[in-house]
Amino acid sequence: MNLVPLPCRLLACLLPALLSAAPVLAGGLAPGYRNLPFSAPEPGSYELPVLGTAADGVVLDSDGRPLRLHALYDGRIVLLGFIYSTCDDVNGCPLATVVFQKLRNALKSEPEPAGRLRLLTLSFDPEHDTPEAMRRYGEGFRDGGVDWHFLTTRSEAELQPILEAYGQSVQKEYDAAGRSTGKYSHLLRVFLIDGQKRIRNVYTVSVLHPDLVLADVKTLLQEVPVPVGGQAASPPLRAGDDKTGYASPAYETHALALDARRGRPADLFQRAQRPVLGLPKLPVPADDPLTPAKIALGRKLFYDRRLSLNQTFSCAMCHIPEQGFTSQEQATATGIEGRTVRRNAPTLYNVAYLTKLFHDGRESSLENQVWGPFLAANEMGNPSVGFVLDRIESLPDYRGLFEQAFGRGPGMETVGQALACYERVLVSGDSPFDRWRYGHESGALSEAARKGFELFTGKAGCAACHTVGDRHALFTDDALHNTGVGYRASMDKTPAARRVQVAPGVSFEVDAKTFAQVAEPVPGDLGRYEITQNPADRWKYRTPTLRNVALTAPYMHNGVFASLREVVEFYNRGGEPNENLDPLIRPLGLSAQEVDALVEFLSSLTGGDNQTLVSDAFAAPVGNGR
Repeated sequence: MNLVPLPCRLLACLLPALLSAAPVLAGGLAPGYRNLPFSAPEPGSYELPVLGTAADGVVLDSDGRPLRLHALYDGRIVLLGFIYSTCDDVNGCPLATVVFQKLRNALKSEPEPAGRLRLLTLSFDPEHDTPEAMRRYGEGFRDGGVDWHFLTTRSEAELQPILEAYGQSVQKEYDAAGRSTGKYSHLLRVFLIDGQKRIRNVYTVSVLHPDLVLADVKTLLQEVPVPVGGQAASPPLRAGDDKTGYASPAYETHALALDARRGRPADLFQRAQRPVLGLPKLPVPADDPLTPAKIALGRKLFYDRRLSLNQTFSCAMCHIPEQGFTSQEQATATGIEGRTVRRNAPTLYNVAYLTKLFHDGRESSLENQVWGPFLAANEMGNPSVGFVLDRIESLPDYRGLFEQAFGRGPGMETVGQALACYERVLVSGDSPFDRWRYGHESGALSEAARKGFELFTGKAGCAACHTVGDRHALFTDDALHNTGVGYRASMDKTPAARRVQVAPGVSFEVDAKTFAQVAEPVPGDLGRYEITQNPADRWKYRTPTLRNVALTAPYMHNGVFASLREVVEFYNRGGEPNENLDPLIRPLGLSAQEVDALVEFLSSLTGGDNQTLVSDAFAAPVGNGR
């Protein structure tokens, strides 16, 4: 079957027809155009290896707007294909486009996976494939279902680093006179990229079949249940339920119900024995060594709702695995019966490395810290240690577990040790930053993120508190500082009226007197001063780690900032002046572009293997009260 190069608009019109005619044409076309000679594997019955980090780069959408590839990934499962629109090789670019279209058709009746997959078709011929040309090329594929973007670049110079990073070899073909023929010599490759911007499979012609690709996509979706709100501008790897567009009648939640969560148990003990790129050796106290039995018991306790006063609340309801082991849904935590907690739930990722716990640093060991939430009236609400131990003793599914782990029954010490062992193995490193700085992968970090790191350690001075070493980085000095956030909250006067949202898109102004009749006054918070009674410690709070910071919004001890940009802009202004303001806090003089670069860098600190911990958490038993 001899073909001549077709204009991209005509080719886009013909491809759907080729798709429907596939049974007739199968004999002369690539394997992807006909049925598999075997059954595709069952999704979730196998694992896909991590093949490397998906590189970033600047591209243009079909309206000519510049975008970064990583912004288009934004926590979704992505299929990235490199093509040129005038390709006439049926075993090449048209095949990739047809397979993408088949996937869209297959997912029309499956909105859940369709809403979490994005297709990216990127031209490697920017001279011919302008944004307008790519827009015309994509016109035949706008029939709903999976989100599909047709992209190009400004120039070959901007494209080349992207091609090199993905190992995509492309060469122009020339005739005997040395003139370009308008054709390219290349090997078709399509990349499957997970929600953490990692390449999980690379398809060539022989395996680029929609049934195989769909099985892989569904396998990743089972492995990494990270809901996405469907907005390209949402933060990278945003966990939880993205409320973007909440006021719109078309808004749909993407939160996972408990009975929809599926996970796979991990060997957390063996995982904790392995070095993690970017992190020092895991500190384990001599009097509470890690064992598989203790970790498993602590994991069971962590997700057990029966250990609260009214058997409705567990540790995991403030430290939600898929939300960075914190809570993104509210600025400050909520305990049993909706009781208000005045501070934000801190992340538990890498909590093993901290020597000061809680925002005010009042505890020094995980073994002791766990009892704070158990006994707080506005958290789990238990009246005493004995009440918790009696509850555990009464539950038949705990019978023998403490004896197996400790050689004795449940007690204040063993409950604390078991929970501490589980929390201690929630280790998260091997981020894109780690692979760039400590793994020496030059393509692991975008140019903007590298600029952000330069600012982080230089002009912005962030590294003075969020420390970075030559061999590893905890991104915290484990000390306490007054940035002015607590001072500002304490000094704010009650407004004469507040705007209260009562339903999506419906708000009312409520005067202060009426508001006070139905709302509890916001409790004061003096930070470290409440522990030491030293006036110099007013409004001091522990420096949080910045690892996984893109997952742990809202920010600060009171959740006052909803985005990383707001945090950076607060520090750019010099914090909030007060008599105890830390001398390290000062106006930074950052430009808007420099703020962007810092945010980009902070977004590169998400751990590379978080999915293992989240999947393991989803496999944990959830103790429900009667």
